[in-house]
Amino acid sequence: MILLLFSAAALLKDEIAHASVFPGFHFNKIFTDTVPVPRPDTGRPAFKRGKDSIPVKAVDTITLPDSLQRRADSTGLLPTDAAGRPQADTTIKPIRISRDSLSAPVYYKAQDSIVMFVKKKEFHLYNKADVKYEQTQLTGSTMDFNQATGILTSRMGVDTAGKPFEKAVLNDGSTSSEMDSVQYNFNSGKAMIYQTRAQYGEGYVNSRKVKKQPDNTVFGFRNGYTTCNLDTPHFAFRARKIKVIPDKLIVSGPANLEIEGIPTPLFIPFAIFPISHGQRTGLLPPQYVVNQQKGIGLENGGYYFGLGEYLDLTVRGDVYSYGSWGLTLSPTYRKRYKYNGGMNIAFSNSKFGGDPQIKEEFTTSKDFRVSWSHSMDGKARPGTNFSASVNFGTTSYNQYNVTDAATRLNNNMSSSINYSKSWVGKPYNLTLAAGHNQNNSTRKMNINFPDASFNVNTLYPFQKKEMVGSPKWYEKIGLSYNGLLRNNVSFVDSTFGTPAMFDNLQAGVQHQIPITLSIPVMRNLTLSPSINYTEKWYIRQQVLTWDPKNLNYDTTYNNGFYRSSAMSTGASLATAIYGMYTFKNKNSKVSAVRHVMRPNVGISYSPDLASKDYYMVQSDTLGRMSRFSYYDGAPFGPSAAQTFAGITFGIDNNLEMKVRSDKDTSGFKKIKILDGFGITSSYNLVADSFNLAPFSLNARTNLFDKVNLSFGGTLDPYQVDKYGYRIDKYVWNGEKFSIGRLTNANIALSTSFQSQDKKSKEKEKLKNELAEEEQTPDAMLQEQQRQAQMMRANPGDYVDFDIPWRLDLSYSLNYTRGRTADRLRDTTIFNQYLGFSGDFSLTPKWKIIMTSGFDFRLMQISYTNLTISRDLHCWQMSINLVPFGSYRQFSITINPKAGILRDLRVNRTRQFFDF
Repeated sequence: MILLLFSAAALLKDEIAHASVFPGFHFNKIFTDTVPVPRPDTGRPAFKRGKDSIPVKAVDTITLPDSLQRRADSTGLLPTDAAGRPQADTTIKPIRISRDSLSAPVYYKAQDSIVMFVKKKEFHLYNKADVKYEQTQLTGSTMDFNQATGILTSRMGVDTAGKPFEKAVLNDGSTSSEMDSVQYNFNSGKAMIYQTRAQYGEGYVNSRKVKKQPDNTVFGFRNGYTTCNLDTPHFAFRARKIKVIPDKLIVSGPANLEIEGIPTPLFIPFAIFPISHGQRTGLLPPQYVVNQQKGIGLENGGYYFGLGEYLDLTVRGDVYSYGSWGLTLSPTYRKRYKYNGGMNIAFSNSKFGGDPQIKEEFTTSKDFRVSWSHSMDGKARPGTNFSASVNFGTTSYNQYNVTDAATRLNNNMSSSINYSKSWVGKPYNLTLAAGHNQNNSTRKMNINFPDASFNVNTLYPFQKKEMVGSPKWYEKIGLSYNGLLRNNVSFVDSTFGTPAMFDNLQAGVQHQIPITLSIPVMRNLTLSPSINYTEKWYIRQQVLTWDPKNLNYDTTYNNGFYRSSAMSTGASLATAIYGMYTFKNKNSKVSAVRHVMRPNVGISYSPDLASKDYYMVQSDTLGRMSRFSYYDGAPFGPSAAQTFAGITFGIDNNLEMKVRSDKDTSGFKKIKILDGFGITSSYNLVADSFNLAPFSLNARTNLFDKVNLSFGGTLDPYQVDKYGYRIDKYVWNGEKFSIGRLTNANIALSTSFQSQDKKSKEKEKLKNELAEEEQTPDAMLQEQQRQAQMMRANPGDYVDFDIPWRLDLSYSLNYTRGRTADRLRDTTIFNQYLGFSGDFSLTPKWKIIMTSGFDFRLMQISYTNLTISRDLHCWQMSINLVPFGSYRQFSITINPKAGILRDLRVNRTRQFFDF
């Protein structure tokens, strides 16, 4: 077909004679280059040419003034003057637009044919008809349009077997609906739709008959609401009448839940399904659970308050039949490009016992937990940053109120609040901080508040303002300052808030002034001399005395102002030595092996400026004396008590292999055999004994880009007596040659295997698209943390069925060699742990997830969590089992996948605790 675009100007200039042939025909027309002739079988016009017609777009035509129609001669041309120019007609009136003209062009096309009836002002489209008017688009198998009434009728097609195909689809820009047939009025914007299926957000509404209003409000008759995207949904809420307010909500009268088309006894008097975006204040339905210690309960019920663009609040509560209850307040706040954060304040009153009828057997635990996270956009106030990560509460809160395995197994809680300020163009900065950490097993707490740090960056006082040529050696002398203020207190959680909490308060100030210099000696050799002076201020001294009756130490404190100082100076040399062996055999898979050694040697001197800070105290019943410092446990610890003048040395090694590879563009691939293997130690030239320090060993590598391996250990070069005390004699001078006594060592190994992801490319593309969205890094991090927390709490609800199997393995071995309490026997302790987690698919819809481990020292299985998940298309079923241990649980949950119906879940949970 030939594409023709007619405008009013073109009609007036060139097509006036033809315009009179179509009087009053004012909708946009799409013409073809073929002439319709009647078909002998149906009588419906058909085209001579067999090819599909090509749609032609045209603007609205206009009604010609009567004067133009009267002045047109038989040739269709206006009268002209002697020069051949059209004569002016003063009788021409302003152009009038027909009453049945539309406000915008109508674009239409069809694959088979388009038939127009000019006198009737109708056209018919056959086979894959498509009409677009403003923001509304309608497609279907066949369409009829009557300009006089402005009604467009679209119907689906039916094949020779009587099966429907090419259902009519109405898209108004916000929603898309499928239907058997529709009558749409272009003038009023109203529509009558039959057997339709429309999508609103995550939900679908199936209706037998629908009346659509100009504002897109929908009234449906005999409806079904579901989140299942199948033509025959697995479940639906059936209601006789329903109303849809676009982008707001769906409201229905009495509704009945159907599953697989079978009505259930579940009826609801009305239903409201929100489809708007953004904040929505409303109820949060609770979950039904059964707890062995707390009884029957309802958990996580509450209310969400949308308090505007910057603030919201979630209130949730738990209540149990034995009298336990809990309350959680979770406000969050945000200001775009400024800051965002959230708090979680939880209170609980837990009652446990055997028989609920016997109140004397019940024990009560009142607990609380406070968590707070705050992050600041770096662009909000350049040079200033404030952040907070607080996790604080009673040590028994997790034991009685948390079911998440990762949280229950973590015995440590910590917090940090930081404020930093730097000045543009200035060489100094300030940091203020507060922090805390606690151990839930020992119930020991440590709080640091307030802490302050003032740093002056390295200054070069001898450097010229304008550098000319190579700098002199003295111009590289750098001077800086670091000042620290620290306050800490250690206490047991039971003394929190009492005067006893402050009995162990410690405070101190530390000043450090380092002077550095870097001098290149040779091409690959650098000399770095340095001087460092440190002074510490304390507010109290700690004094220990031996108690022979109780066989322990008594502690007393002397308050006042005390100072301790230390100084060190030294110089170091470092370089790198490369060695490579190339294989001569050209057919060898391995091309070369490279070895890199990085040795370093240093000399240092530290005078004894703190010997007065130490004292001797009896340490056992044999009368042996041990040395302690007055500042043990102080914020910065004691200074060194002896003069050191000696050598520090160490070496690190790296080993790589180059192999031939067809996958790499260069033809070779580098494989790391050993990422690093190092040894460090020192030798004190002025010490009267034990001159050589223990050797520290470390090694790390990544085998085949799959297995991470690390090793660390300590070698003591001195022998011990029969009581395990060190003697000033090297181990290699003994009866048997030895390079040292291995006092402690650790090995850690981890690896991960998984099958190929069936949709890896699609997920990578989606990940990149999300990364490109306009979202602040702080908001992204907060959302990732929220999702990670939900995944840990409900692993069965977040299952990737696209990965058939996955396996994560980790192994750790810790070796410690010591002495028994009576010092008569050596003790060797091995701690070995094997951890594993993974999942595999029994079928494409069944997934088993397991996390467990084995403790070789205790010879028992560690905390085990087993989850079985079933993909039910629009629903998700998960079974969670913790089979043994102090905390045991069994739960089964069935819930819809759609977020709008996530709280419509069937849950059965039983929990068992051993205290």
